Amino acid sequence: MTSATFELPAELAIDTDVAQRVIVGFIRGQLRQAGFEQALVGLSGGIDSALVAYLVTEAIGADKLLCVLMPYRTSSPASRADAEEVVRRLGCASELIDISPMVDGYFGTDETLGALGPKGREASQLRRGNFMARQRMAVLYDQSAVWHGLVVGTSNKTESLIGYTTQFGDNASAFNPIGDLYKSQVRQLAAAMGVPDEIIAKAPSADLWPGQTDETEAGFSYPELDRLLFWLVDKRRSPEELVAKGFPPGLVTWATSAVAGAEFKRQVPPIAKLGPRTAGIDYLYPRRRPGSTRT
Repeated sequence: MTSATFELPAELAIDTDVAQRVIVGFIRGQLRQAGFEQALVGLSGGIDSALVAYLVTEAIGADKLLCVLMPYRTSSPASRADAEEVVRRLGCASELIDISPMVDGYFGTDETLGALGPKGREASQLRRGNFMARQRMAVLYDQSAVWHGLVVGTSNKTESLIGYTTQFGDNASAFNPIGDLYKSQVRQLAAAMGVPDEIIAKAPSADLWPGQTDETEAGFSYPELDRLLFWLVDKRRSPEELVAKGFPPGLVTWATSAVAGAEFKRQVPPIAKLGPRTAGIDYLYPRRRPGSTRT
């Protein structure tokens, strides 16, 4: 199944009205349970954060949403322009915070040394990209104290399954509305909700360095990978069955290994159990305990 802006594998098509209703209710419920009325989204100019901004606006109104734009000095000007267009269309509040001084203060630049000294210049693009992701989340949580809102996650199901996220960076949040949507389904729902076509159609990128795109860096196409993950995870097919269905053996091997290897990123850090009731193990309560006096 294809549209003018994206390819949607037939088995991944969803009822967008139902998805929107469920997610909007989820957002309202998460805020209510935690005792908050407002929310923040780190807006990159990409489709995932744009869709989340639209969903939050639908759930609680544009006046209760703060979108934070956090470019680095090498970030694409087009990404910033796309993020600003989302803010304009939604009519929500926004903040522009350049993370370049924070990142360069650690790694340094070609001209000046950072906190790491000469070793900072040896840092790989991956290290720098992960640091940027964590720095952006640090900014978001600081801004949450000013805005008095919860940080909303923007990682999709595809990224989570293969580990294409930065732990305590872009995968950190108070709650995640799109964590059970594959990238192809994110595109479908974004189109249904009116996210700009330019954002839906452009090559997904974490904008970690000039010219970086998800599919080029990792060597896959999202429609094909989404189909594979759907059959592997949702339908519980074995690698042998996936190959028999026509998926490339190399991709099956890679995806199976990636899903297993990224399990640690999807779980709360384990706790060594010593006492009779341990937080997160057998001392479990919703964010808002039954009988809470808060209104």
